Amino acid sequence: MDILADKKGEDVLLLDISELTTIADYFVICSGGSDRQLRALAESVRVGMKREHDVAPLRMEGKAVSGWVLIDYGAVVVHIFAPELRVFYDLEELWREGRVVVRIQ
Repeated sequence: MDILADKKGEDVLLLDISELTTIADYFVICSGGSDRQLRALAESVRVGMKREHDVAPLRMEGKAVSGWVLIDYGAVVVHIFAPELRVFYDLEELWREGRVVVRIQ
């Protein structure tokens, strides 16, 4: 979360979904204002997680130009959205029964 906030990720949310599904324990959701920022956020997460925790993503999907980048670490899945796609897919509403652990606005 700090990695995203440090790179000016917007409305960063850590959502505990561990009681709702087996696909992951947590979703990290944030927005970025441009393709370039989305790309920088995704790269910062990848590099920061490797440096700080010695962990690489299981997979990365999407591209910044598409407006949604997903970085899968198994128990934690990071979603980086363009604002309009975050509203469209509305993961916060879809997983509304999850527990908000931290929100940085």
